Amino acid sequence: MNRSEVFIGIDVCKAQLDVSSYPDGQRWTFSHDELGIATLVDQLKSQAPTLVVLEATGGLEIPLTGALCEAGLPVVVINPRQVRDFARSTGRLAKTDVIDAAVLAHFAGVIRPSVRPLPSQEARELSGLMVRRRQTVEMITAEHNRLATACSRVGREIKAHIAWLEKRLKGLDDDLSKLIRSTPIWREKDNLLQSAPGVGDVLSCSLLSSLPELGTLNRKKIAALVGVAPLNRDSGKFRGKRSIWGGRAEVRRVLYMGALVATQHNPVIKAFYQRLLQAGKPKKVALTACMRKLLTILNAMLKNRTAWQSNHAFSA
Repeated sequence: MNRSEVFIGIDVCKAQLDVSSYPDGQRWTFSHDELGIATLVDQLKSQAPTLVVLEATGGLEIPLTGALCEAGLPVVVINPRQVRDFARSTGRLAKTDVIDAAVLAHFAGVIRPSVRPLPSQEARELSGLMVRRRQTVEMITAEHNRLATACSRVGREIKAHIAWLEKRLKGLDDDLSKLIRSTPIWREKDNLLQSAPGVGDVLSCSLLSSLPELGTLNRKKIAALVGVAPLNRDSGKFRGKRSIWGGRAEVRRVLYMGALVATQHNPVIKAFYQRLLQAGKPKKVALTACMRKLLTILNAMLKNRTAWQSNHAFSA
């Protein structure tokens, strides 16, 4: 590492921003408001850091990330689990805001994650709508579970709430459809995706919002990114079964439902699923393989800008 290189880690909290630099170990704290963000950005601009790393914190990091990008600073927002795994590997088991900032700076200096452009306003809006849709579906499910054991008076209240939530869910679906249809590139991708049997509005919107890499990677990388690629767990004489883990759980959830529908209505996936079952594969394993195959086909469709064709041999 060049001695002149400086790496910055920022732990984002609701009230404050804890900042640490690597390798010199300096630390600062700023208020998490417009003044604090502006002061932090000015200080970092004077330091010209090699890389600035933040954790994804459910949206709290977006204003700061936007300000850093606008200032031309190289910023990366990473998965918190990557940082915790890195911290454990270096022997740091304690967790405080100050320690987290130092770990982020160390992570930036050692791992050097690639800088990716900040999502556009439309992409952030689409992602926000999809998150809110998932939350609304979860609330509807929770209310239905409560209804099963509720007394009559409370039951009427729950039913009224469910009706209101379902109305809001329809409104969110309409908003998602309008947003996608208003953006030419998303409209084209949505038409291509939904041409495949088993892909509906929810799966298409989820892929557009949570998997922008679809159509840009090869089949192995896109499967690993989503978390449907089988991974070995072999050590010494032990030979374990391959299993999937990691990746983007929110994409995997909707892809599961899409694959489930595809095993009934998509001729390619249906034939593939039946072939795996006849070979003695458990249904869960066969369905996971169908998820991976469906994702691979959709990836190739976007890469080649080709609509679904049942007799077409897709290649990633």
